[in-house]
Amino acid sequence: MTAQVIVALAPAALLIALGWVLRHRQMLPDTFWGPAEWLSYHVLLPALFIHGLATADLGAVPVGGMFAVLIGSVMLTAALTVAARRWFPVDDAGFTSVFQGAIRFNNYVGVMLATGLYGAEGTALAAVANAAIVPTVNVLSVLVFSRYGAARPSWAGVVRQVATNPLVLACVIGGLLQAGGLGLHPALAGTLRSLGQASLALGLLCVGAALDLGTVRGDAGVALRAAAIKFAVLPAVTLAGCLAAGLSGRAAMVAVLFHALPTASSSYILSRQMGGDARLMASIIALETLLAAALIPLVALVAVPLLG
Repeated sequence: MTAQVIVALAPAALLIALGWVLRHRQMLPDTFWGPAEWLSYHVLLPALFIHGLATADLGAVPVGGMFAVLIGSVMLTAALTVAARRWFPVDDAGFTSVFQGAIRFNNYVGVMLATGLYGAEGTALAAVANAAIVPTVNVLSVLVFSRYGAARPSWAGVVRQVATNPLVLACVIGGLLQAGGLGLHPALAGTLRSLGQASLALGLLCVGAALDLGTVRGDAGVALRAAAIKFAVLPAVTLAGCLAAGLSGRAAMVAVLFHALPTASSSYILSRQMGGDARLMASIIALETLLAAALIPLVALVAVPLLG
């Protein structure tokens, strides 16, 4: 299984590396990357989730168990991170970056990993995982910004941000189509499938383009502490949750692996918008993205014998 995880991760790593080369060798103009990231996040990835959820056979998928484990584990880890605030030698703005580094995840890497491991079923399981985690981590992140960030959003602002998140909306639409047994018209299904297939390549290229390796050295100590929560504490809590809830097999593996993903590159944007430490956030994103290639297979190595 560990070898399968490495093989499934290899395309993601290569695409991220290619994106870094294209950006930093200026093979594409800088003006390309902003619109490309917007297109991938607002159009292509939502299309993948709608198609995956609407067309998947979820009859054998323990959706309730996955939701309970994924949401419960990230909320517990978030509480532990806040409780350990003094362990991080940063100001309040810096702590918001640590918090995002501890609980947020890179959708593109997760979907490619699950699809590489389990094919169409993996894509559906990834969509279920996103439906559970995306709203949760967005609410938790905004709440932490309301306490520690320079900007103090209202409750209405928190609700509005989550309700208008394109990934949340896509999961809701796909879930409703699945629950209602409506499916998708063949023409629409083909269109969404094609858009979804484009999302992973473009999204991972954008992740690589956004990497700023030059910031890591000065922030390595704090970034490593955030990474310790992301790659050790959160997967361990999730694994314990799976065992306690009786969740096993592919659904459990996807749950654990999704909670061992590097933090989202969009964390940097949120940090800039809401008064966080954007420079530290960039360092955490870069370090976790680099560490993920070695640590995700390690998490799988520990989890496989326990989850089956």
